[in-house]
Amino acid sequence: MSSTLPNDPAPASVQRPQPLLHTAFSVLRAPTQAWSDALGDMGALPIHGLYHSNTRVIDRLSLEVEGHVLEDLRVLEEDALHTTFTMLLRGLPGERADPRFRVERTRAVDGGLMEETITFNSALASPQRVIAVLRLHADFTPIHLVKDGLKREHAVADTVISDADGTVASWSDDGVSLRIIAPGAIATETDAGLELRWQVDVPAGEAPTIGWRAELDDERAVVEAASDATGWDPDAVPAFDLRIRRWVDRALTDLSALRITLRGQDEPFLAAGAPWFLTLFGRDALWAAQFMLPLDPGLALSTLRALAQLQGTEVDPLTAEQPGKIMHELRPTALELPQQQIMLPPLYYGTIDATPLWIVLLRDAWHAGVSGAEVKALLPHLHAALEWMRDYAAGPDGFLRYIDESGRGLSNQGWKDSDDSIQWHDGRLAEGPIALCEVQGYAYAAALAGAELLESFGEPGAEEWRDWAAALRARFNDAFWVSSPDGDYPAIALDAHGARVDSVASNMGHLLGTGIVSHEQAALIARRLLSPELHSGFGLRTMSTADAGYWPLSYHGGSVWAHDTAIAVLGLVREGFRAEARELADGLISAAVRLGFRMPELHSGDERHGTESPVPYPAACRPQAWSAAAAIAIAFAVR
Repeated sequence: MSSTLPNDPAPASVQRPQPLLHTAFSVLRAPTQAWSDALGDMGALPIHGLYHSNTRVIDRLSLEVEGHVLEDLRVLEEDALHTTFTMLLRGLPGERADPRFRVERTRAVDGGLMEETITFNSALASPQRVIAVLRLHADFTPIHLVKDGLKREHAVADTVISDADGTVASWSDDGVSLRIIAPGAIATETDAGLELRWQVDVPAGEAPTIGWRAELDDERAVVEAASDATGWDPDAVPAFDLRIRRWVDRALTDLSALRITLRGQDEPFLAAGAPWFLTLFGRDALWAAQFMLPLDPGLALSTLRALAQLQGTEVDPLTAEQPGKIMHELRPTALELPQQQIMLPPLYYGTIDATPLWIVLLRDAWHAGVSGAEVKALLPHLHAALEWMRDYAAGPDGFLRYIDESGRGLSNQGWKDSDDSIQWHDGRLAEGPIALCEVQGYAYAAALAGAELLESFGEPGAEEWRDWAAALRARFNDAFWVSSPDGDYPAIALDAHGARVDSVASNMGHLLGTGIVSHEQAALIARRLLSPELHSGFGLRTMSTADAGYWPLSYHGGSVWAHDTAIAVLGLVREGFRAEARELADGLISAAVRLGFRMPELHSGDERHGTESPVPYPAACRPQAWSAAAAIAIAFAVR
């Protein structure tokens, strides 16, 4: 059966924009997810489909009752794994003004599985006989092509229709398999895909059901759903009002659905986010574990261990691997984004900040109760990570810098990794190698954290790393500060020539609490963060409204990211600016209320005044691990 059918709106070679997400409904348990409309159908939007691992396996799915129209009433997202779509069926014999026949379509996912139960509920006086028809189309498009607005060009393997073991149809394509099991259905292959047909008798006052399920596997998969329960108790998270209680409750269900492990292992960590990033991302997993540390130190330990397994051991410009470096992302196959001229290898190390963040989390996990024996086992990885900062990441000026040496990797390798994220005040792009301000703060904190661990566990080198940190702090305060009539502030970065890139950006908030700035400098940063140019009222803008590149729906140039604001809140608390921390936190909590307590990857940086709700960033992932975990961080920080 071909994936390019006569009714496709465009041939496979036609490029489409990246799919928008904000009006779609999803259920997921990483690495399986389903995206649909309010009826539960798939196909009207480019994002729609059933995905597993790195592949969209079904792109079109529809439920019909022959001779009638289903009309949506309600979508109840019970949690991340379960959604019920409630619909009306009208035009039946004996019907009066009030609709008296409902259809409920309950969808549930697990790792490698999607199940649907369809219930027919009639209050009509006479029995009804309906013909329910489910149509689906197997797609098997790699997810990176979906993200880049493309479709696969070669045909999917033919459908195999069988009655063996209850399987009515199956497909297998390039290591990915799909089985459809539909008890009681008659299965037919058509030009448009697979058709499943049930005859359903609905007695008055009764509610018969039908059901089907899709079983999925990817033999190339590098991650799988975590098997054990989380043990998270929402009541263990302090909640100073109902708003944050509801945000925390929703966040924990989303985070539970994002828990995955390396395939065949038992070290859970959090996948970065749906739909594009249901895998291991070093930076994202580390920040999410850091935010969750007061609730679950075990998550931090298993995240540290998983990343330690993949720590760099050699120099490879194509993968950006270097000895001691913590990886950026892991996929079963290479990630190709033709529109962006990017091709990342399956294991990619293009991140400047994951390594110092790993070191800091190791120390903080120890403080949070992880045993000395567990920490000691990771000390060889600590030594390697510290040495990477000094021997590979630091440029001639002593600052940690990045540049893509492969010509096909990420041009920016901090958390703001879009190609236009590091800009001058006048909108020009900075030239690399780039030294980000926050990365120097992370490195300073990491050197001191490493020194503390080395000394505490009787390892050599503690004083050397304290000296290294002190020298970095002195260099930072000489090189990064920009003078302005509104008060001095840290540049977002130094460019290749050591010049201060002078846009006013949220990156400075990450310096707070690292120790690299003095209390007086922290006060300048706090004042700047709370200024109308950066504080939108719904969180911290990534770029000031006064900068030429500002746009409220720019991915990294004016939007609001929950995790970015949460980092600033934590830093403000550590520096003693609790009132400022509470104000920023309240803005983010207000956004969570208006966004249904499921905080997306990012939202618009539009001014809150006169706006009922944040404008959605239409391509924002949800749930996103560090956005959800921000609820827990803020609850503990400003309790």
